[in-house]
Amino acid sequence: MVTGSGSTENVLGRGEIQEILVRGFSPELYRGKKVLVLTPDGTRTAPLPVMVRELHGLMGGRTERLDFMVALGTHRPLSDEEILGLYGITEEERGRVFHDSAFLNHRWDMPGTLQKIGRFEASEIEELTGGLLSEAVDVDINRRIFDYDLLIILGPVFPHEVAGFSGGNKYLFPGISGGDFLHFFHWLGAVITCWNVIGMKHNPVRTLIEAAASLVPVQRYCAAMVVNHENGIHGLWVGDPEYAWSEAAKLSAQIHIVRKKNPFHTVLGRAAALYDELWTAGKVMYKLEPVVAEGGRLIIYGKHVRILSHTWGAHIEHIGYHVRDYFLSRMDQFRDVPRGVIAHSTHVRGLGTFENGIERPRIEVILATSIPEELCHSVNLGYVNPEELDIDSYRNREEEGILFVDDAGEMLHRLVSE
Repeated sequence: MVTGSGSTENVLGRGEIQEILVRGFSPELYRGKKVLVLTPDGTRTAPLPVMVRELHGLMGGRTERLDFMVALGTHRPLSDEEILGLYGITEEERGRVFHDSAFLNHRWDMPGTLQKIGRFEASEIEELTGGLLSEAVDVDINRRIFDYDLLIILGPVFPHEVAGFSGGNKYLFPGISGGDFLHFFHWLGAVITCWNVIGMKHNPVRTLIEAAASLVPVQRYCAAMVVNHENGIHGLWVGDPEYAWSEAAKLSAQIHIVRKKNPFHTVLGRAAALYDELWTAGKVMYKLEPVVAEGGRLIIYGKHVRILSHTWGAHIEHIGYHVRDYFLSRMDQFRDVPRGVIAHSTHVRGLGTFENGIERPRIEVILATSIPEELCHSVNLGYVNPEELDIDSYRNREEEGILFVDDAGEMLHRLVSE
C-alpha cells in the first residue's frame, strides 16, 4: 500500500529518494497513461525543483501525458513564469526537456473550472462531524481531472490549522476544489478551533476530506514528504494517499512540533519569506498561539507582509478579526461572506469569548508589518511600526517569558503538558 522511509535525524540522499520513487511508482501504474501531478504553490517549503525533475525523469516519455498543476486552493493564481520558477525550470528547459508537459494553475477563480462529483446530505455531515454541523453540501472539484487516468499528489506534510496536518488528499480539497464544500470544512475547523485541530492527526475535518476524496472517480496516488526549512527531505512515502500521508504525518509530528515547558507573556514570530499577505502570514499566529500565556501578546513581524489578502482582502476589511463566538452569535449578519474567510478571521484572532456584546480575546495579536496602522486597527488588530521594532532585543530571553521564533509559520509550538 505504501513504500518509503524517514528519520528525525537525517535527510534522504538523492539516491535514496530515487529508490523510493522507483519502488513506489511501478511502471504499470503510469505507462501509457495520462498523468496529472498536483503540487503546492510557493507558500509551502518543498523541494519541488528536485522532485518534479525526479518524477519527470522516471515517467517522462513513458506516459501518454505528464502534466503538472499547482493546487492553489484559493491562493493567488501564478503566472507562467512563476510556475516555472516554482519548479526550477528555465524557458529553455521547458521547450527541450519538458516539451511534452503542460504546467497549469488550478483556476478556482474562473467560471466553469469546477464540476460537482457528489453531495453529502445533512445526516451524513452530522455523522462525519460528530454532530457539530448538520447541513447538506455539494462537493466540487476541478473538471480537468477527467482528462487524466492518474492523479499524483506531490507535496509536504506540516501541522495545519484546518486539517490537523497538511498533505495527502488535502491537495484535492481544497487544493483543486472550491465552492461550498471548501468554505464549509474550513468553517468546521473554526468551530472546533485552530487550537484543538492543529497538529491533531485525527479530527472531523480530516475525516470529511477523506470522505470527499473517496468520491473522486480518477485513480489517486501520493508522494508525501516531510521536509525542513532547508528543503532537506527527512521522509518520503509513496502509495495510496491515505497511507502515504499517514506515515508522513507521524514523522511531521516528531519534527515540526516544538515543545516548551512554560508559556510566554510575549512571543514574536518573524513570518517566513514565503508569506507576503496576512492570509498566509497568519500561520505565525496559528503555530505560536498555544505557547502564549493567558493575557499575553503575540507579534507577527515581517516588513514583506504588505496586504491582508490577495484574494479576500475586501471581505476581511468588512468583517475584521474576531473570536469564534463573535461570529456564532451573528451568522445571519455575515451570510454573504464566505465561511472560509470567517474561519481565517477566527484563526488569526485566536481563542476568546463573546458574552453580552463584549468580546474578550485570550491574547493580544499585534502586526509589525507593512500593513498600515489605520488598517490594522480597523480590522481589530494591534500595530507596531516594524521600523521601530528591535527584534534582536527579543532573542535569547525565554527565561524572562519572551520567545523569539524566526521563519515562523511552519513549526508548531505547544506546551509539554498538551
